[in-house]
Amino acid sequence: MAATSLSFPSPLSSPPSALPCTKPTSLFLLPSSSSSSYPSFTLQIIQPRTPCRPIPSRKPYPQVGVAAASTEAVLVEDDQDEAEADADAAAALAVAPPTKPKTGKAALPLKRDRRRSKRFLEIQKLRETKKEYDVPTAIALLKQTANTKFVESVEAHFRLNIDPKYNDQQLRATVNLPYGTGQKVKVAVLTQGEKIDEAKNAGADIVGGEELIQQIKGGFMDFDKLIASPDMMPKVASLGKLLGPRGLMPNPKAGTVATDIPQAIQEFKKGKVEYRVDKTGIVHLPFGKVNFPDEELLVNLMAAVRSVEANKPSGAKGVYWKSAHICSSMGPSLRLNIREMLDYKPPSTA
Repeated sequence: MAATSLSFPSPLSSPPSALPCTKPTSLFLLPSSSSSSYPSFTLQIIQPRTPCRPIPSRKPYPQVGVAAASTEAVLVEDDQDEAEADADAAAALAVAPPTKPKTGKAALPLKRDRRRSKRFLEIQKLRETKKEYDVPTAIALLKQTANTKFVESVEAHFRLNIDPKYNDQQLRATVNLPYGTGQKVKVAVLTQGEKIDEAKNAGADIVGGEELIQQIKGGFMDFDKLIASPDMMPKVASLGKLLGPRGLMPNPKAGTVATDIPQAIQEFKKGKVEYRVDKTGIVHLPFGKVNFPDEELLVNLMAAVRSVEANKPSGAKGVYWKSAHICSSMGPSLRLNIREMLDYKPPSTA
């Protein structure tokens, strides 16, 4: 009987070097020489003569000694480079000429002073920074700082602990300064009927009705105060976009909407001042001129302080006064001691 051959790949139990071999292992079934009546076969395994060559690894094992030596060499080179860089920098500093010292305004420590004029920097030396003055001393020092060629106005600035974005913390009122502001106020009156003659006799500079409204719509704004009678307010409402941004819109809180027009005219002519808090919680108002006597400035200032204190909003909580400053139009500000300011009594009312 002919021999039968079977071929299959090498078993997995073979060594790793022979696993990728593609030569098959052959099995032969050979007839046995047994004397039995039944045919018998023997299994013979024949391996290939040439063993498969192992595939070398693509990533050889690193040589630890060589890598360590190369790393040490790199570190030594980096240290040498840093030492050379430091030496170069030191040599450059030694060779570079010294910087020229700053002079003039550039040498001032505060940036805001570098934009000031020489006149302002000189008068600023008369005050002490962050010092709180009493009212008479501040008034006397303020008049020394006003040295311009024109007569400067005197202003007060009060920082209050209120937030005007809330309705119960808004502040808008008027104050009658006993000695006026020293400025000429041009008053315009919107009224009709018999009150036109009353306004003219009371000293109004401009008087009119609907014709004056049309002039304002055309761009006429040659006045400082606009007073209106209550019966004219429905017609004046159309001027809100023109007068509102300029602070000229008649308002009962400001005293510019009045039934007694002659009295309102006289009050503004004599020095009635309207004030309101801005969005940062500060009230700005003038209270005279630097050529006023000290006593008159003291009386006007305390009248403004009493008015702000009396019109304290209902929503103001905690400490109402945060700071108070006075200054001339072109001079530095002087900080007041709030407690002494509130307790001070002017000479005329003592």
